[in-house]
Amino acid sequence: MSGRAEAPPRPAAPPALATIGYEAATLGQVIGRLGDAGVEIVIDVRAVAASRRPGFSKTLLAASLAAAGIDYVHLRALGTPAAGREAARKGRQAELERIYAGQLELPEAMVQAAQMLELAAERPSALLCFEREPAACHRSLLLSSVAPEVEVVDLFA
Repeated sequence: MSGRAEAPPRPAAPPALATIGYEAATLGQVIGRLGDAGVEIVIDVRAVAASRRPGFSKTLLAASLAAAGIDYVHLRALGTPAAGREAARKGRQAELERIYAGQLELPEAMVQAAQMLELAAERPSALLCFEREPAACHRSLLLSSVAPEVEVVDLFA
């Protein structure tokens, strides 16, 4: 025995979490990119999981992902409220950030943020929203607020 104490085990690094926006892509392109990245769960962080873009409304999206072997979870409370979406459309980033910060303080958002992190710890996951550019989307605000230590991998379809 050397008399030296063993260092305590280091906590595992948090898993990487991908993000993807479908603004400039088809459903096939998005599913292909998710598959290429090894994503097993898509976490939809839209407040309203409906879309004018073909294939991106909740029911069809979930079915299409399932056919590709990818699970789908909708965490509505992590979406941007209507006033925040309006601010984003008008390019008022500070207003979006203020509104979304308030959203994340709601109990249901806190619960769903914990659920998001649990899912990501279990299997490779990607957050899905509309905006192609992560910096223009609330998904970047979400991750910097609730998971600043998580490595983020932004996927582009």
